[in-house]
Amino acid sequence: MLRLGSAKPGSWASFWAILTLVGLATRAAQRADVGGEATGTPINHSQTLLQRLQELLRQGNASDVVLRVQAAGTDEVRVFHTHRLLLGLHSELFRELLRNQSEVALQEPRDCAAVFDKFIRYLYCGELTVLLAQAIPLHRLATKYGVASLQRGVADYMRAHLAGGAGPAVGWYHYAVSTGDEALRQSCLQFLAWNLSAVAASAEWGAVSPELLAQLLPRSDLVLQDELELFHALEAWLGRTRPPPAVAERALRAIRYPMIPPAQLFQLQARSAALARHGEAVADLLLQAYQFHAASPLHFAKFFDVNGSAFLPRNYLAPAWGAPWVINNPARDDRSTSFQTQLGPSGHDAGRRVTWNVLFSPRWLPVSLRPVYADTAGPALPAARPEDGRPRLVVTPASSGGDAAGVSFQKTVLVGARQHGRLLVRHAYSFHQSSEEAGDFLAHADLQRRNSEYLVENALHLHLIVKPVYHTLIRTPK
Repeated sequence: MLRLGSAKPGSWASFWAILTLVGLATRAAQRADVGGEATGTPINHSQTLLQRLQELLRQGNASDVVLRVQAAGTDEVRVFHTHRLLLGLHSELFRELLRNQSEVALQEPRDCAAVFDKFIRYLYCGELTVLLAQAIPLHRLATKYGVASLQRGVADYMRAHLAGGAGPAVGWYHYAVSTGDEALRQSCLQFLAWNLSAVAASAEWGAVSPELLAQLLPRSDLVLQDELELFHALEAWLGRTRPPPAVAERALRAIRYPMIPPAQLFQLQARSAALARHGEAVADLLLQAYQFHAASPLHFAKFFDVNGSAFLPRNYLAPAWGAPWVINNPARDDRSTSFQTQLGPSGHDAGRRVTWNVLFSPRWLPVSLRPVYADTAGPALPAARPEDGRPRLVVTPASSGGDAAGVSFQKTVLVGARQHGRLLVRHAYSFHQSSEEAGDFLAHADLQRRNSEYLVENALHLHLIVKPVYHTLIRTPK
């Protein structure tokens, strides 16, 4: 019997011969006569081979290359007895680096040096276990040495953990920017937008760069209690980072002041340290906000274009803009609820309410799949199966008075997931007044599965948000 450790140390030819014989033996077994059976019976000892490769790395048998990995800025050196064939199979850089050398000194950042053993193990076995803090250093090593499969695997891991709320989104965003990973950057940005309240209350908020802040502030899909919460979060960021005046003023101008009630605007002007330093830069926006609240929307629209982003609510969680809805055992029955929202963000509409009716169906069937019965005597067409349906959420106003007032509505449904004791937003579905439902609502959800990523303790946690949008009914030259 051939043993993987029987080759002489430093013998490239011997090690290559072993792997070649393993391959030939496997192919020969596959071609062998199977005694008249229609199909062969597979014999799979791949796990045994992986175990022997792990042992080969652990014991250094037949090693022909020594890697000395030094952590930058320290005297710490880790020694790995490796095999140039296996390293070269995964990495062209290793293939060139180890071509005529039996010992190589590598210097890596401390975090990369700390996980270098996992990196090397992957090259031997094609698997490893990743922790959150190890994702970036492993991705760096995979990028540096050109191990594309590990690069993709770690990037997929990071995106998956962002969706579950476990990943450090701010740090991973900055890393994605530095490496040009656009898919990871967008995943981080989406998570931050949907969970800005949680992030702003955490230590991560202080690590936000001016560039990242500039990406977040213009977005209308930010999920917050209200615009005042965003202002306070920005003020805390300004106090901690002390950016140049131009950066601070640009950020303050991204706040949607018309979305803040006049009484709170007065308090900000009287007490805010940020406005005390940079008030002149936003004086025109504050004046416009007061005018917006003082006049009727119809009158205000004669002088200002209310279609701008300053007059569009974000995804506010405050009761004036929506309501939470927890549906227990959502795979069972149809459910319904109702809630009220403020007609519009203007102070003129502060006392006016719109009532919304909501229907949830776990297995709604489109018309094309519903059972159809013949009018004449004869067999009915087969009924559609319940599993052919899909979840459906319909949101309709109890009356149509909103349109007459020059208001239309954008609706958003947030789906929450619990992570480390926090309820975070995992999915968001948006649709306009012209549609009563989001066509892709929970399209890929398996509500029958108790460990579904869409469920928290077998319950569906939704938050229904209605964003009123004013139409410019009358346009006059300024």
